[in-house]
Amino acid sequence: MNRRDFIKIAGISAATSTAILYGCSPRKTSSSSSVTAEGEVPTDKMTYRTSPTTGDRVSLLGYGCMRWPLKPSPDGNGEVIDQDAVNGLIDYAIAHGVNYFDTSPAYVQGFSEKSTGIALSRHPRDKYFIATKLSNFSPDTWSREASLKMYHKSFADLQVDYIDYMLLHGIGMGGMDALKGRYLDNGMLDFLIKEREAGRIRNLGFSYHGDIEVYDYLLSRHDEIKWDFVQIQLNYVDWKHAKETNARNTDAEYLYGELHKRGIPSIIMEPLLGGRLSKLNDNLVARLKQRRPESSVASWAFRFAGSFPDILTVLSGMTYMEHLQDNLRTYSPLEPLTDEEMDFLEDTAQLMLKYPTIPCNDCKYCMPCPYGLDIPATLLHYNRCVNEGNVPKNRQDENYVKARRAFLIGYDRSVPKLRQASHCIGCNQCVPHCPQNIDIPKELHRIDQFVEQLKQGTL
Repeated sequence: MNRRDFIKIAGISAATSTAILYGCSPRKTSSSSSVTAEGEVPTDKMTYRTSPTTGDRVSLLGYGCMRWPLKPSPDGNGEVIDQDAVNGLIDYAIAHGVNYFDTSPAYVQGFSEKSTGIALSRHPRDKYFIATKLSNFSPDTWSREASLKMYHKSFADLQVDYIDYMLLHGIGMGGMDALKGRYLDNGMLDFLIKEREAGRIRNLGFSYHGDIEVYDYLLSRHDEIKWDFVQIQLNYVDWKHAKETNARNTDAEYLYGELHKRGIPSIIMEPLLGGRLSKLNDNLVARLKQRRPESSVASWAFRFAGSFPDILTVLSGMTYMEHLQDNLRTYSPLEPLTDEEMDFLEDTAQLMLKYPTIPCNDCKYCMPCPYGLDIPATLLHYNRCVNEGNVPKNRQDENYVKARRAFLIGYDRSVPKLRQASHCIGCNQCVPHCPQNIDIPKELHRIDQFVEQLKQGTL
């Protein structure tokens, strides 16, 4: 069933990105994620959706706490979360109607829950919903004891005595064997169901990446488990073309449709496809700007995600105030897409697919690299250069000199030399952690070889 059919049946209620890199070009371009709409940021016009199970009135814009702003560590050893900045972002979000905050023990190298808890605990508990996850990815956390320890630590770090939305994190990664090891054989799914009965979990769901067999299996048990929500990846590219961007993924049209059939509300992750839908190439940016000159590039993707009736909230990892403000404008209130605009975005998606980017969503699950590489920054720099047409195929390309210079200068600005792809030894420790199933060492070696050819002028 497509979106038009959903509209006829249910109707639509009418009333993150990633850190900015210097990118490929030495100058900022119109495809930068910093291109946002201007104008007033309303405080009382947020669009809300109501949960059919608990009656929660949830803001359509949800705050993804995966990419909190960082600052240099006081001891000079790496970076730490900028707590003052986090406090300011959360205060502003709540003041402008956002009440859903999504975190995990795995985010920001294990510190997101504590930072989010510090910021939110400064507000009345009934002003926000907290979503977190049982992120027992590593086999050494699969035991019941280790999983319970992680679960209870989330309460302590978040400074709460109940969790509003608890997720089995990233089911599908590792297939059925991982599902059994993480949640079934150790009794953790049964435990979480009992915690919901006791009121320490108000809503129980799962987030999905990867093996569709696992997704279908858990939904087949809905009558027994009674999932309160499910978190899926949905955007205007993945709606019909998920396998074209990543062979392991499943079209969002199917994922959403299966939830709709069962009356399970959806929570949306990756509405910007890891930021790629806010960093389109200049031709696609012009295409969108021609239609709505005052709207940001990102707003098209957020309007798409918000235009489906069974979506409870759309998550965005808003590292910067400008991103938060732009998304607030989009959803305060939401202007749903028309059928004609849906067709326009499908055409845009098909045009975007002509650019062979790496399906990195900047989730940073691959980090930290034991050899100090900045894996996401390297992959995202390459993707941005692809989008800007600055990845020359050979010296005969018309813009070879300009593209070569833009790629190399942008690379050094975006990624410190000691953290670039040339230092990858192929240890493969990052590979099992990638929700998108990217062969990270292979891509890093390919990028490094490309960089060397550009430097030597042998491409």
